[in-house]
Amino acid sequence: MANNQQPELPLNDQMQARLDKMNALVEQGIAPFGQGFHQESHAQDIKDLYGSKTKEELEEKKVETTVAGRIMMKRRMGKMGFISLLDKTGRIQIVMNQRIIGEEIYELFKKSDLGDIIGVKGTIMKTQTGELSIEAHEYTHLTKALRPLPDKFHGLQDKEERYRRRYLDLITNDESRKVAILRPKIISAIRHYMDSQGYIEVETPVLQPLLTGASARPFITHHNALDRDFYLRIATELPLKRLIVGGLERVYEIGRIFRNEGMDLKHNPEFTTMEAYCAYSDMQGMMDLTEGLYETVAMEVFGKTDFEFMGKTISLKAPFKKWNMVDAVKECTGIDFWKEMSVEEALQLAKEHHIEVEEHQKSVGHIISLFFEAFCENKIEQPTFIWGHPIEVSPLAKKGKDPRFTERFELSIMRIEMNNAFSELNDPIDQKQLFLDQLAAKEAGDEEASEMDQDYVEALEYGLPPTGGIGFGIDRFVMLLTGNDSIRDVLLFPTMKPLGSEGKKLANSKENEEFSISNEKIDFSNVQIEPLFKEEVDFDTFSKSDFRAVKVKACETVPKSNKLLKFTLDDGSGEDRIILSGIRMYYDPEELIGKTLIAITNLPSRKMMGIESCGMILSALHMENNEEVLHVLMVDHHIPAGAKLY
Repeated sequence: MANNQQPELPLNDQMQARLDKMNALVEQGIAPFGQGFHQESHAQDIKDLYGSKTKEELEEKKVETTVAGRIMMKRRMGKMGFISLLDKTGRIQIVMNQRIIGEEIYELFKKSDLGDIIGVKGTIMKTQTGELSIEAHEYTHLTKALRPLPDKFHGLQDKEERYRRRYLDLITNDESRKVAILRPKIISAIRHYMDSQGYIEVETPVLQPLLTGASARPFITHHNALDRDFYLRIATELPLKRLIVGGLERVYEIGRIFRNEGMDLKHNPEFTTMEAYCAYSDMQGMMDLTEGLYETVAMEVFGKTDFEFMGKTISLKAPFKKWNMVDAVKECTGIDFWKEMSVEEALQLAKEHHIEVEEHQKSVGHIISLFFEAFCENKIEQPTFIWGHPIEVSPLAKKGKDPRFTERFELSIMRIEMNNAFSELNDPIDQKQLFLDQLAAKEAGDEEASEMDQDYVEALEYGLPPTGGIGFGIDRFVMLLTGNDSIRDVLLFPTMKPLGSEGKKLANSKENEEFSISNEKIDFSNVQIEPLFKEEVDFDTFSKSDFRAVKVKACETVPKSNKLLKFTLDDGSGEDRIILSGIRMYYDPEELIGKTLIAITNLPSRKMMGIESCGMILSALHMENNEEVLHVLMVDHHIPAGAKLY
């Protein structure tokens, strides 16, 4: 075969061949899983320093270096060999000349496999074709790879497998490795900026005795020694503000937050935030801090302020747009919530505009917030400060000049909330009342409402200076700067739904196989189905319905809705189709991504929660043991998007 390549063997045979080579190394006195190695340089550093040099200049300089990494490609032409060596920065070519390294080492190179890890000492050079390379003088085997790399060394094609086996994704996917390296650089730049502004980085407890600081459903764990339950923190807010009371004046924390909620393109149960608090500041001060942080970090890490994100060019150049929530609702709907109105009047407006209002949301403030989410959020693209939130949805924020509203803002980019900031409430009497209101909301069914933190109220009674505070989503910031629209692409280890024994993919299973014959016996004895329609429909009427196969490109929850999932679908037209479906209680969004479903595409569009839904996804519904059971219709993934059903 060309380039001395052997026919590809089945996986088990490949692994046996590698085990045989491992045993051969042992017989030669070479440790297959070697010792430490002094690595002087990395691929990209060499390219940066010497890429512009000519072949002649490099021959004159005779620069020696030592590199280490994984063999990603190799080829031989007689007594010359070439390796594509991968390290954390990228790839560089290694030239293996038998005349220089000797016959014994050349034989060792010949018997190496793709995926093996080696160390090389040699001279930086350029080949006749002008490729920057290292001519090997010494070659050291470091680690034997017993498994071949996936997908013929071009990366994992299944996105879910990429997330589950991130180590393989990093080896085979240059973009994933780039993001993994950029993320800590971005976080370091955030630290540089905060430190330059006089903030002190601190650490606060992850285990907390009370559910406070945000509205979210918690993870609960048990402390055996104390024999009591603790929450994994849903926010770092209240401990940090206690430090402001203590006189530290400017503090911030970068750390993990845990919320027991759904997973989609923008949410993961554990994520990273920065929270910061500044004494003698306010909401406006936090706006200034935000603008400075975004622009400074972008310039430090990337040297620019314009970024491609979700199909748009986003400018992080200050200043950002400021949009009052009530003004926004008036601009988008014509409804003026500045006017005094009763809860009943607000509920009637919500009903007229098809807005779901839960029991704990029956207040004018909550309804204003729901209107904004339904009719205004989808209009935001460039960085926009949304400010003036109702007091009911901002229990830890200071009241504004109009006591119905707070000095709070959210920074939104492409309809995604990036930051949340307050002029912090420092009145202990108001704070205690708001805690009591939250308790009432919890009793009314709001599982995300805060608990009473009496110690925090007492801390306020000692005196919290006027303070500005901000919560900053680091994962979403990294998504923005790296151009990724899924949080899983910027987390090294996103939370994944466990693979069961039936759904587990075996290493040697057929690629992308979704359907298999199952011997599972299903009990249908307790199933009740609706009676068949007796009324006939003529063929012409039936044929007007356009049934199409659609592929799920994205699926996410709809904020403030307990029923709806938002599907972004490929219907074969070349343009994304958005359909909302009330199946949230039956499916997690992540398990539907990549599936092939059936939709009716020519129904009139319908606005739901302010989002235009264009069609209907077909599901099968039945009763089982007097409970409603629903299954979305999924079809063979070989059916292309847009295929018409007859």
